[in-house]
Amino acid sequence: MPAKKLTHFDTSNRPRMVDVGAKGVTVRVAVAEAIVRFPPEVAAALRAGGLRSPKGPVIDTAIIAGTMAAKRTHELIPFCHPLAIERCKLAADFVSDTELAIRCEVALTHKTGVEMEALTGASVAALTVYDMCKALSHAIVIERVRLVEKSGGKRLVKAGKVVSEGRGRTR
Repeated sequence: MPAKKLTHFDTSNRPRMVDVGAKGVTVRVAVAEAIVRFPPEVAAALRAGGLRSPKGPVIDTAIIAGTMAAKRTHELIPFCHPLAIERCKLAADFVSDTELAIRCEVALTHKTGVEMEALTGASVAALTVYDMCKALSHAIVIERVRLVEKSGGKRLVKAGKVVSEGRGRTR
């Protein structure tokens, strides 16, 4: 198997945006997750207050912020292509007494993937939760921001691991 190399460098080792012109158009989907860990008393207060903080509805605000961020990823990360996202879905649920999991799913039909958009959406949603809740505690921790799944390109990723390599389905 040939050694993997970084794709954002040209033959002179200068940074560049990847040329996707020859790639096939496929349906591409990516799911990312961020975990926000609260001190037990803060998690209990949030649940008791209907997931509202002194700044307002925590989850609803995080969903809006994450969606806005996913759509503007190319403005934040230099070599990301500007994309016409067809779907961006965020959800947040407590997965333990103190951990809130934020998932961001992004999809489109294009020549390039949307994992950076999903990761950006989940990250900014988590940052928004922190901002909305920091009046309650600065001991809130954002952790485990990761790609959970992606499909439609050369690699199929599930549970953060490459499960197959090959070509995505073209349209």
